[in-house]
Amino acid sequence: MSEPRNDGRRVPPPPHPVERREPLPGHEPRSSPEDPGATERVNALIENSSYAPADRDLAFLSRDDTRGVRLQLDYLKPEVLLREAGIRHAIVVFGSTRIPEPREARRRVDALARALEARPDDPELTRKLSVARRVLDKSRYYDVAREFGRRVGEAEGPEGNRVVIMTGGGPGIMEAANRGAWDAGARTVGLNVTLPHEQFPNPYITPGLCFGFHYFALRKLHFLLRARALVAFPGGYGTLDELFETLTLIQTRTIQPLPVVLVGEEYWRKVFDPDFLVAEGTIDPEDRELVWFAETADEIWTGIRTWYRMSGRSLDD
Repeated sequence: MSEPRNDGRRVPPPPHPVERREPLPGHEPRSSPEDPGATERVNALIENSSYAPADRDLAFLSRDDTRGVRLQLDYLKPEVLLREAGIRHAIVVFGSTRIPEPREARRRVDALARALEARPDDPELTRKLSVARRVLDKSRYYDVAREFGRRVGEAEGPEGNRVVIMTGGGPGIMEAANRGAWDAGARTVGLNVTLPHEQFPNPYITPGLCFGFHYFALRKLHFLLRARALVAFPGGYGTLDELFETLTLIQTRTIQPLPVVLVGEEYWRKVFDPDFLVAEGTIDPEDRELVWFAETADEIWTGIRTWYRMSGRSLDD
């Protein structure tokens, strides 16, 4: 029913937001007795990929021409969701995906030892057993990473916005850090990446805070956007990649300095010798001071907080 206005004219009722009383032309495929093939040709048009809106056309979005759009989306989705979740700060933890919890490492050693008993002259089994024993020795760092994650999680709290554990989302050391925060009932973040061989995220990441990236570069960006510290456990190429890129950015003051902790001095002394680089003149003595070593969760957590106190900054600013 139309309502009267002060000037005597009548205001029509608002239209329905979705439905119409009379359909628009073309709301059904064209059909005509004179052209029985019309409907089939219209269906062929609709089914062709050119008709799909660009944001629903995965084949189009995967083309080289749309790489710029994919880069933007790879950045934007995690940024929006992290912001909406109130995640402001993170301690980034990296380490080998090949270092399991101690009981699993022991199980692998025992299985290889039994296999070698049956084939004592097999050089490949001998090599694998030697490697497995070294991994077993390093598996203590799974427990250290888990305990450190718990310490950070207890500081974060279930609904806090102070600082969260953020990892690459995979197994091994990263699983341990996420798991420790999960043990504490805290939120924890995982930034996974698409690989040719699928890597599932570990089960200790908070739903809604596990992200899949297409580009390693955008994943690295998101690690550092909220990073308040980088804790690197024994690891391989991936860990070294994150470590050295972070050190380069701090060295050049491209990013504000942050604590970089290397867990497992014996391991890292063999992998990375900053004293040698200083002696060779390829870095300055002050660049050697960008990292320090730790062995326990307490040493890591205390060291990070001490660093911030010495710098006159707050870990959760």
